[in-house]
Amino acid sequence: MEKKKGHIFVVSAPSGAGKTTIVKSILKDIPELVFSISATTRKKRENETDGVDYHFISEKDFLIKIEKNEFLEFEKFYDYYYGTPKDFINDKINNDISVLLDVDVKGALNIKAIYPEAILVYICPPSFEVLVERLKNRKTEDEIDFKKRVERAKMELSQKDKFDYLVVNNDLNTAISEVKSLIKKILNKES
Repeated sequence: MEKKKGHIFVVSAPSGAGKTTIVKSILKDIPELVFSISATTRKKRENETDGVDYHFISEKDFLIKIEKNEFLEFEKFYDYYYGTPKDFINDKINNDISVLLDVDVKGALNIKAIYPEAILVYICPPSFEVLVERLKNRKTEDEIDFKKRVERAKMELSQKDKFDYLVVNNDLNTAISEVKSLIKKILNKES
């Protein structure tokens, strides 16, 4: 009999669509899910904690990990690297532990190519204009990075049809509820 494996749930969205808030809420309510912490070379923001939000590492260390093939997927954007540690994911799913990932759209599609059984959830803003407004109101980037995020959002929105599920974040609590019930339904179906 084949050993039971954990699920891979990947939540993606353009910056400003509410993905991180949704993921944090899911993790509070579904304790059997383990969060995959990505590595990044960008600087830690004021409200972030190393080892909780990201593994903040130097570009030199990140490049060494790329050479050693330690990432399931990685990408460089906004002048910084982001990557998903491969061993963590494999260890968890091979021990029947389901994993939740919060990655960009390209990363999600790369993971789906490696793990076709991965469940991809796309968080979509109600409109492009609303997304731009949310990004402006966040005030986490300078003008140059803000423009890069807006351009990238256009590309990411064009990829939403490649995802298994689409949740429109018109109301944050409703979007959280939709994603939670989707994940719970899949997890309960397997137990």
